[in-house]
Amino acid sequence: MDLFDTRSVTFAEPIEMLYACHGKVRRFCEQIDKLPDYLAANGCNEVVRQALGQIGQYFNVAAPLHHQDEEEDFFPLLLRYFPQAADAVAQLQRQHESLHENWAAVEREFEGLLEHKTDVLQTEVLQRFSTGYAAHLALEEPLFEMGKQLPEDELAVIGNRMATRRRG
Repeated sequence: MDLFDTRSVTFAEPIEMLYACHGKVRRFCEQIDKLPDYLAANGCNEVVRQALGQIGQYFNVAAPLHHQDEEEDFFPLLLRYFPQAADAVAQLQRQHESLHENWAAVEREFEGLLEHKTDVLQTEVLQRFSTGYAAHLALEEPLFEMGKQLPEDELAVIGNRMATRRRG
């Protein structure tokens, strides 16, 4: 990681954009993992409420769009050039479903906290979510590396689709 690289990633670089999303997932999962200890020491304060809002916004909006980018654009293009990735792609698509289910469980935990129904988060729910994403990213990122070998003009097309999806 270059701490002095201040350029922004754009959809003109769809593989880098996919990686950038994974960076956000990792940061949010780190926050989620730290929440139980923070709550025990500080309670559900404004810092927690803001963090829950940011995490929720990402996993309710950006993460589903990211998965859609992969399933509708990146994976089909990748498989056209690298059919040997079919098993990994199938596994990743199944994982997308379980990741969404795990997020729903985490979101219920967050709602209980915000609605003052509890002051403790179930760590096993949070851990299942974080470890699920860790395994997913580890399987998926080698495919991103393959994707860097795809034709630039075809990457530009999927980058445009990804950007359009967000203007929706």
